[in-house]
Amino acid sequence: MKKYSIHLKPSAKRKRLQQGASLIEVLVAVLILALGLLGMAGLQANALKTNQSSYARGQAVMLSYYMLDAMRADRPNAILQNYNTGPVGAGGVIDSVCSDGSITGATLADNNRKDWIVSLKRSLGDTDATCAAINCDVSGLCTVQITWDDSRAGGLAAQRITTTSRL
Repeated sequence: MKKYSIHLKPSAKRKRLQQGASLIEVLVAVLILALGLLGMAGLQANALKTNQSSYARGQAVMLSYYMLDAMRADRPNAILQNYNTGPVGAGGVIDSVCSDGSITGATLADNNRKDWIVSLKRSLGDTDATCAAINCDVSGLCTVQITWDDSRAGGLAAQRITTTSRL
């Protein structure tokens, strides 16, 4: 028994429908790719914001250690409370200094605090929200607080770190 197969040529109408379907497939693929790239751009922007916030926090910690080291080098003045910016208030918040111009003395302690405030303003932003506070007691237990505005980096408006160390 012989088998016969019949080959039919596709009609012109069928060809046009098939070509249109591939164009739609390409457009859908481009749309999906564009949405994926937009998502990646959003993730990148978010990563940059959180990276900036992390950088600011690291700078604040480093600058708090910087001040504690300066007070260790000048321990007698720190114990005499010459570095203090104010008393400890409610909630453990120390009265702070937000401008190097408010420190008018010319002692080593005053110069260290001025340099420290200038460094804070350079690293964390030269705004009114960038402030520093120090409180040492007579036993040499010192607390350093740094406050800055982190809203541009996606954090809270007022960030504060507190470092306590015995000199």
